[in-house]
Amino acid sequence: MFEKVLIANRGEIALRLHRACREMGIRTVAVHSTADTDAMHVRLADESVCIGPPPAMESYLNMPSILAAAEITGSEGIHPGYGFLSENADFANIVEEHGYTFIGPSAEHIRTMGDKITAKQTVRELGIPVVPGSDGAVNDADEARALADDIGYPVLIKAASGGGGRGMKLVRQAAEFETALAAAKTESKAAFNDDAVYIEKYLERPRHIEVQVIGDGTGKVVHLGERDCSLQRNNQKVLEEAPSPALNDAARKKIGQTVVDALSRINYTSLGTVEFLYEDGEFYFIEMNTRLQVEHPITEAITGIDLVREQIRIAAGAPLSFSQEDIRFSGHAIECRVNAEHPTTFVPSPGIVGDFHAPGGLGVRVDSALYAGYRIPPNYDSLIAKLVVHGSNRNDCLMRLNRALGEFVVGGIEVNIPLHEQMIQQQDFIDGDYHIHWLEDFLGRHN
Repeated sequence: MFEKVLIANRGEIALRLHRACREMGIRTVAVHSTADTDAMHVRLADESVCIGPPPAMESYLNMPSILAAAEITGSEGIHPGYGFLSENADFANIVEEHGYTFIGPSAEHIRTMGDKITAKQTVRELGIPVVPGSDGAVNDADEARALADDIGYPVLIKAASGGGGRGMKLVRQAAEFETALAAAKTESKAAFNDDAVYIEKYLERPRHIEVQVIGDGTGKVVHLGERDCSLQRNNQKVLEEAPSPALNDAARKKIGQTVVDALSRINYTSLGTVEFLYEDGEFYFIEMNTRLQVEHPITEAITGIDLVREQIRIAAGAPLSFSQEDIRFSGHAIECRVNAEHPTTFVPSPGIVGDFHAPGGLGVRVDSALYAGYRIPPNYDSLIAKLVVHGSNRNDCLMRLNRALGEFVVGGIEVNIPLHEQMIQQQDFIDGDYHIHWLEDFLGRHN
């Protein structure tokens, strides 16, 4: 087991990683920008190293500075968390080449799944269903147009690299296609330095279902059920729940086994999440995230398994501590992403936190690095807390969530808690009858 791990991240996930290490008897090193000198993970870590100024490119994305921090502190492992360098195959390679352990999947798996075209081709060969569309990048405009005509409108033009909705264009009719193709390529080039795009069928009312997996690199892979992440704005997740209210046991078992069989064939290592669109009883692969997910706590809630500790164990060379037969799902869990932003305009709201009170009680978990007097810097993502609620069933969970949101106090800044309170009161949500476009439709009617 590691004696010292460097946490190459910030905010709530850095604190989450620190806590897991501390419970395992592992010393921690926090790296931070000058904007995060007073951050909670910096305060609690055994050691801390400043790695640069506020811009992420000069700090949390600065590979030489992170490696230098690992060297001077004598760290053995480096955990990237999520975001930043977590899915950078070059970083994973460099970490290993310098004699440290990258706590995550192999560079090969990160690279394969990081390119959406390669990922789609790979999973299709492994037996995972994919959305109808191009087999690879489309470069010729006439070829692309013919393919779109063949698939049938509406279609999506999507950047091969990156995510977050950038380089993505919806085309509802043929007359719009050429303009949308040019715009998607231009946007993709600007955002990811790669103008490669591909085309796939646009599904009108799908659910966003993702399957959590973990493997130890020996061919042993286990799935830990699914999460429903259909409540999104601008392709960004807002609320997630597990299990999905849209799936029955047969569908759940089928997609879980399909994913396990596929990833076992490539000896997948560490945590990973395979994401699907689900419509009319069919699953269609979107992408695979080769990292720890923001929404991992709801899986932990219904399985009782600490995913981060298991991830660290595997990175240290230990085999999976459980098999598929050991997994038991209990109750229902929901996660609300609490962002420092206006609840209706979504304008970011950095600044000094005034009053702060996290809700508690049975089945309530708050992952946050906030404290009263903390200054939220304007340089990073607006996510400041995750409210995770677990109940014996979905109705109990919803009642508890409503109570917990009412207790959550964050003063001095704008937060999106009112949006969550409004959202969970809607009959569609209460009934579990929603899809990936539902939230934006709702916001369009009420804002």
